[in-house]
Amino acid sequence: MSRCLKLDLNEMPYCPPEYLIKAAERGLESLNRYADADALHRLVVLLAEYAGVSSEQIIVGPGSDLLLREMVLCFAGRRKVVMVSPTFLPTALVARRFARRLVTIRLQRPGFHLPREPLLEELEEPSLVILDNPNNPTGKLVADREMVELILDRPDTLLVVDEAYFEFSGLTFASMVRAHKNLALARTLDKAFGLAGIRVGYLIAGQTFLDAFSPSFAFLPQPSLQAATEALRRPDYMWKNVQRIMGEREKLATELEMLGARVFHSSTNFLLFRSEIPALAEELEDRGIFVMDASAQLGTGFARLTVGKPEENDEFIRTYRAIKHQTAGREIRYE
Repeated sequence: MSRCLKLDLNEMPYCPPEYLIKAAERGLESLNRYADADALHRLVVLLAEYAGVSSEQIIVGPGSDLLLREMVLCFAGRRKVVMVSPTFLPTALVARRFARRLVTIRLQRPGFHLPREPLLEELEEPSLVILDNPNNPTGKLVADREMVELILDRPDTLLVVDEAYFEFSGLTFASMVRAHKNLALARTLDKAFGLAGIRVGYLIAGQTFLDAFSPSFAFLPQPSLQAATEALRRPDYMWKNVQRIMGEREKLATELEMLGARVFHSSTNFLLFRSEIPALAEELEDRGIFVMDASAQLGTGFARLTVGKPEENDEFIRTYRAIKHQTAGREIRYE
């Protein structure tokens, strides 16, 4: 295999600018030292300014997935956990293992809408609701402000919204957190900021969550702390990349539809689509292109495709077209 095109993990395809790399390198000079409180406080202040909230509402950690895991471990022993299906798989696996009881609300076909009444009916007892918004792997926004208000008004219900892709969706509930102690938002610098390799996530947390998390110091690695701080000081590169990805996303969607695939609207940096090509993910992998096979969560033919650079997307489309031609006559027919 002479090439490897990774379009399966929703990473930003563009490398960070040189000044961010140099910031991480500065952190390497202090590898023998723990990050100090002043440096972490500067990062917290920048995150709060970026999110438009108070710095007291920010909790920093080594990746939003680990913060979500801590949420489950902290609250799921005494509460029912309510999630949608499909959802971000690592969080679902943790909930399945540690929750006192786990209830999943299936997103409704064909548009993957979240049914309101079945969700609200589950909140008659102490509950922890975890929603990824936009949803992964569908790319769809499943909750709006009205839905969030309805959930938060239920007695003894906690709500955690995973906003990992909010820079692409443009929707956030950050302004609601101060007024709702039972709301928390999980975010990351992995996606839009293109810093998956430094693993910095954060929570915008209401008072109930702040009380539950001890005020322990988050010992982020020195390179991660330095790079994250610099990225938040100069976020213009990130917004430029977001616009690039959104433009490429729409081009990819159009080209896939022209090739007969069913493409679902996305508010993220990836596309969910359904193909008539048998074993598409395997066919692509044999040619050095990796996408996420979503058939286990959604059914035969579903795949999730990360939007790459223009040349990467062009290569994907060329390969997809070639596979479609080679497998003609063996297509899967859906009801």
